[in-house]
Amino acid sequence: MSHNHPIDNPPSSQRSQRELCIITGADGGMGTEETRAMALAGYRVIMACYCPSKAEPVRQRLVDETGNADIEVVGIDLANLASVRAFADTVKSRLAADPALRLSRLMNNAGTMETGLHTTVDGLERTVSVNYVGPYLLTRLLLPLMGRGSRIVNMASCVYCLGRLDMPDFFERGRRGSFWRIPVYSNTKLAITLFTLDLAERLRPQGITVNAADPGIVSTEIIRMQMFFDPITDVAFRPFIRTPRQGADTAIRLLLDADKEGQTAHFWRSNRIIDLGPKYEHHAQMQQLWQQTEARVAPYL
Repeated sequence: MSHNHPIDNPPSSQRSQRELCIITGADGGMGTEETRAMALAGYRVIMACYCPSKAEPVRQRLVDETGNADIEVVGIDLANLASVRAFADTVKSRLAADPALRLSRLMNNAGTMETGLHTTVDGLERTVSVNYVGPYLLTRLLLPLMGRGSRIVNMASCVYCLGRLDMPDFFERGRRGSFWRIPVYSNTKLAITLFTLDLAERLRPQGITVNAADPGIVSTEIIRMQMFFDPITDVAFRPFIRTPRQGADTAIRLLLDADKEGQTAHFWRSNRIIDLGPKYEHHAQMQQLWQQTEARVAPYL
């Protein structure tokens, strides 16, 4: 797999409008690589980050490396739905102040894998909020700002196939029974995958594409937790672990490549569409998940 391909996207000077890209978790790992790629392609980028003070040196480095000064850090806590709403309001104000700017790319990149049960102020299990409910709400709030040709990419994972959605336990505890981080993480990746497929079909008439990107096994903070099995996992999978740039490659292509125009409702890995089959494309809980998530985020819409 090549990761040195030229970006198949026209420079900003050839666009009729200045385009804005929002990337969550942009201050590390794959998020930083995605930010670099979008900045090099001439986009204005908002780095949506949990810790703005940590993100600021990353932003400055990316400005220096890309020559694109149009990179901004805005704080967001995906484990706090009020914070997600405040972030969306900030984006709206940026667009209102600059009529020539349009939001055309949303990269839901941020993720976590909690080592224990932590409940958010909204009564959600924290992994569920950061990996699924927060991105769901953010996407719903930003959709009115997006138009035909816009692209949404959600960071997924092949572990969706291990996931199951036990309601209402999924929202409040991540899973039925005792907390175990790997099944909970898998459940969130099933949820974001089903959201991707469902939203893509809802937005197809509007010409907004929605896709999921599976980065593979990537060397990020998520797999460097201090748990007894992690060293074993690290040794076993080291030959297959990708760099953040390699892991981000599929997402970057979905955001930028001209041949992805109009491609929607797909799960991608290594720049190829993965056939999920009817079990997931017409998942029995897809509508239930949408309805129950809508109920959870309703106070912030």
